[in-house]
Amino acid sequence: MIKKLLQAAILIAGGLALGGCPMQQQASTAAPASKPPAADYQAPVGPAPAAAQIRAICYNAADLAVFRARMVQIELNVAYLQCQGPGGSRAYESQYAAVLQKFSGELATNLRNLQQLGGRKRFNVDAVVTEFANRTAQRPPVDREFCARSKRAFDWALSPQVTSLAQVPPPYDLGPEMNVFPCPSP
Repeated sequence: MIKKLLQAAILIAGGLALGGCPMQQQASTAAPASKPPAADYQAPVGPAPAAAQIRAICYNAADLAVFRARMVQIELNVAYLQCQGPGGSRAYESQYAAVLQKFSGELATNLRNLQQLGGRKRFNVDAVVTEFANRTAQRPPVDREFCARSKRAFDWALSPQVTSLAQVPPPYDLGPEMNVFPCPSP
C-alpha cells in the first residue's frame, strides 16, 4: 500500500514539476523579414581542438573549400524543403532554383572534386552528403533562426557581389561535428 502511495506521489510531483516548466519553443518555419545581403548569418561554431590533436586529420584550405561548398548546397536544399511561406508553400523554391542555376557549373566541378577528396581522405561521399542533410534537418526544432539564417544565406548567395560558391559560408559549419578541421598554421 505504501509503495503504491509513494508511486502516486512521485507521479503527481513529476507532473506538477513539468507543469511549471515552459515547453521548448520550436523554430517557426515561416519565411522571415528581409535584410540587405551579407555573409553574417553563420551559426556559432565551437572552438577547434588543439593543433596536435588534429594535425593528422586536418583539411587544407582547398580541400576544406570543396567540403564546404557541398555543405552549403545541401544546407540550402534542406532550408528549401523545411521553410514555409504563406499557406504552407515552400518559401525558398525560387531562390533555391536560382542558386542551382547560378552555381550549376561550379556544383558539377565540386562533385568531381568531392569524390576525389573522398578517395584521398577515405570517406564515402554519399554518406557525407546524407550526413550534411540529416544534421541540417535537425536544426529547425532547436534553432529559432533557422529560416531567417537560411534566407540570409540565399540572399547572400544570389547577390551580385558573390561570384563563387566558395564565397558563401554554410549557415551551419558542420565540419567540427564531423571531425573536419582546417589544418593549423605551422
